[in-house]
Amino acid sequence: MAHLLAANAVLILHLLFICLVMLGGLAVPRYPRFAFVHVPTAIWGVLVEAFGWYCPLTDLENALLRRAGEEGYGGGFVERYLLAMIYPDGLTRETQMLLAGMVVLVNVAVYGWVLKKRAKHKQTRK
Repeated sequence: MAHLLAANAVLILHLLFICLVMLGGLAVPRYPRFAFVHVPTAIWGVLVEAFGWYCPLTDLENALLRRAGEEGYGGGFVERYLLAMIYPDGLTRETQMLLAGMVVLVNVAVYGWVLKKRAKHKQTRK
């Protein structure tokens, strides 16, 4: 039972990590130092998707599921939980590249906005 609870906790952590990758930049205007946490996280997310790597959280979740007497799952977290809802046929390489591009696009837009806002703020302070 403890292993199943731990696997579910890792699942929730994994989902929160993905939300951080995609949306963490939105916290930067209010908390600029948060960029030191978010930028490496976003880079990791892009690399995982762009190169088809498995996140270590997927391996940890599978190991905990097996210890709980459950079967682990094939593929990565995105394929298993997120894309299974959106794309029932599964994850393709093209879809992974699209997801990586979305992460880059969202974060470039957010950080571009933040930098523009900071530059405007500095000009008004002079």
